[in-house]
Amino acid sequence: MARLKAPASRLTAPRPKLAAPATEEGRTAYRRQQSPWRAWYNTSRWQKLRWLVLREAGFICAMCGKAETETKNLVADHIIPHRGDERLFWDRDNLQCLDKHCHDSVKQREERRGGV
Repeated sequence: MARLKAPASRLTAPRPKLAAPATEEGRTAYRRQQSPWRAWYNTSRWQKLRWLVLREAGFICAMCGKAETETKNLVADHIIPHRGDERLFWDRDNLQCLDKHCHDSVKQREERRGGV
């Protein structure tokens, strides 16, 4: 009697998982690669606009009302997320002053829920 051959396997090797960059610099580089508009934050035009927003707000957070003396702890936040829309990104009326805590917690939570 003839021997039967084993059928070819239909299973393929699993795709390697994309490893998240381990360092903050690596994560920043990855985000910039995925979203080219992130480079706009490094322009002098953005730095001037950010300073204008912070100064007009009196360095006071629009959410909690806290005055902040360290400008590195303040964010010029887009009220309506621009998601790469250049018009929304540069629109002065779409910007507000937030302290880093409110921006990184309260505001991000609202955006993930779908609110503005």
